Amino acid sequence: MKFKILIIDDDSLVCASLKRVLHKLEYEVEVCMEAAEAFNAIKEFEPDIILLDIYLTTHNGLDLLKDFQKSFFNIPVIMITGYSDVNIAVTAIKAGAFDFLLKPIDLEQLKTVLRKAQENISLKYEVDKLQELMKGDSISPLFFGSSNKIQKLVNSVQKLAQSSDTTILLEGESGTGKEMFAKFIHQNSPRRNNSFVQINCSAIPKELAESELFGHEKGAFTGAAPKTKLGKFELADGGTILLDEIGELSLDMQVKLLRALQERKFYRLGAEKEISVNVRVLAATNKNLEEEVSKGNFREDLYYRLNVAKIVLPPLRERRDDIPVLAFSFLDEFSKKFDKQLKGFEHGALDLLKNYSWKGNVRELRNVIERAVLLSDGYELKEKDFHFLNKGGNSAEQLFNEDEFMLKIPKNGVKIDLVLKTLILKTLKITNGNQVKAAKVLGLSRSKLRYRMEQLGIEVTKTVD
Repeated sequence: MKFKILIIDDDSLVCASLKRVLHKLEYEVEVCMEAAEAFNAIKEFEPDIILLDIYLTTHNGLDLLKDFQKSFFNIPVIMITGYSDVNIAVTAIKAGAFDFLLKPIDLEQLKTVLRKAQENISLKYEVDKLQELMKGDSISPLFFGSSNKIQKLVNSVQKLAQSSDTTILLEGESGTGKEMFAKFIHQNSPRRNNSFVQINCSAIPKELAESELFGHEKGAFTGAAPKTKLGKFELADGGTILLDEIGELSLDMQVKLLRALQERKFYRLGAEKEISVNVRVLAATNKNLEEEVSKGNFREDLYYRLNVAKIVLPPLRERRDDIPVLAFSFLDEFSKKFDKQLKGFEHGALDLLKNYSWKGNVRELRNVIERAVLLSDGYELKEKDFHFLNKGGNSAEQLFNEDEFMLKIPKNGVKIDLVLKTLILKTLKITNGNQVKAAKVLGLSRSKLRYRMEQLGIEVTKTVD
């Protein structure tokens, strides 16, 4: 399906030229030369993108833009003008313009801006589809991302979920979504209509662990509640229990848990009667339990009891294709929460997010977007809105060490073009001429890097000496 572009400009030569170029780029194009007909043209043509001139004969394009924001907020509007005025550009962006182009329009810049708009539209579509699927309490498979890697994993998890009793061990770094995968397993299992109970083993004091898991009778120990307390296993009877951070349980509690898993029976603290439960057990940990067994920190027999089926969740840095969709999803969530009108990301901001190391994984990404949205006053998140990320560095992706970077400026000054050219050449040398890697190091899109190289007369075949 072709993207549809509506040009609103009263200059016939500009319209004809743009239409010819956009047709070559395989866009479907319509032209509206009368500002008064703009609203009808949008309703009839239903464009994906609008190119709007700021200075129209009878109307001010900025006023039209403000009106469009009320009725067609989701359509990106790219403003065009023949006047090189920074203040006008700032005003247009603040009013909700997606981007800004100067006449005469540079073809490469036009292609870059349109590509960025298409990416935003596609990502917005993915987020809208995700939110539609997630209405209610059920978790859609797309909640975890749309990359092949994560969807293959989700497909495996769905198959394992069909069993009513199979114990599943979820391993992965903190923030990779183990808890959400556990809920997803429960919702896709035969036990879906019964309880889902979770307990964080690292958050309960050692002396209270047995009471939390199996409950206690009245007066079973000093400080016990004055009535019988049901443990998490009893509360989950008929459903699913998630033992989160299972690797933090003491060796004494591991013995008691092992017996409960083997026999599906246990005693409340202070009780004489044994209790039987029918519960499916899921366990999660950010540790490698096999290594913990070898160190003597985790019982081998319990490990094999839990490890009937193991799911290893990949860190976010190993599935970077999911970052834009997840980022847009969180952007939409927090824009609504904080009553903001953010419509997307500046291309440089998305590049930064895609190239960041994300040691805290999806949880960290969500927190970063929340902070950026809360502090933003614009209509899109820009690279500068994530300046705080640079403080921690990005060691997993950077080829330059901050301590090694030096810039010496001669007393008589230096031209910025020379600085840029030197920087690009040194980066290309490090990446052996690989422009994709060089673009990542410099925090640019590949198209922007190529544009800069053409401007500066840099030609690269394979390597740069």
